Amino acid sequence: MYFNPINLILYLLPLHAQANIKSHLTDEEVVDAIRQQNDSAMVNVLYSRYADKVYRKCYSFVKDEAAAEDLAHDVFIKVLLNLNSFSGRSKFSSWLYSVTYNFCIDYLRRKQRHHIESIDNDSSTPINLADIDTVEDLSHIKSDRLKLLLEKVKTEEKMILLMKYADSMSIKEIQEALNLSESAVKMRIKRAKEKVLDLYETTTFSL
Repeated sequence: MYFNPINLILYLLPLHAQANIKSHLTDEEVVDAIRQQNDSAMVNVLYSRYADKVYRKCYSFVKDEAAAEDLAHDVFIKVLLNLNSFSGRSKFSSWLYSVTYNFCIDYLRRKQRHHIESIDNDSSTPINLADIDTVEDLSHIKSDRLKLLLEKVKTEEKMILLMKYADSMSIKEIQEALNLSESAVKMRIKRAKEKVLDLYETTTFSL
């Protein structure tokens, strides 16, 4: 059956609305039902599962409730319009979060009217993959301090750290989400972690 995402947009609930739909289906099964049957009830299932999470991720970037609500709504429209591009190679949640992060970064780029500098030059010195995971982890940093530090790094650095540590996305899932090689993903994570750790050492925190 032909999937027409435009029709399904009409069924989106207002942000934070509570859909009284319970389902034992996995996200991937819900997505299949939407694509194959144009099932509006299944759209509400996805929306009820992820609306608040998407909103909070948007808010973490824009720090404005109204803008975050608009972005979250637009993210769901974009997801529905591109649902046929979800291949199922990663979890639906990983794909959704990658769409959310990229959408927020595009929004900030437009708002700031300048290009966010690339974190690294993938054509530079060859990467020794054995050294990628030697950077100290971030788990020893208190959550409130880590949140503050993430506001000081570039948006793209914050995005890839959230993908890896907040959303527990695998390297492969991040590869697919950002269309990067394994070495590029690992190097970006490594450099972002190094920057956060450097900031941690030089930042004075209030007690």
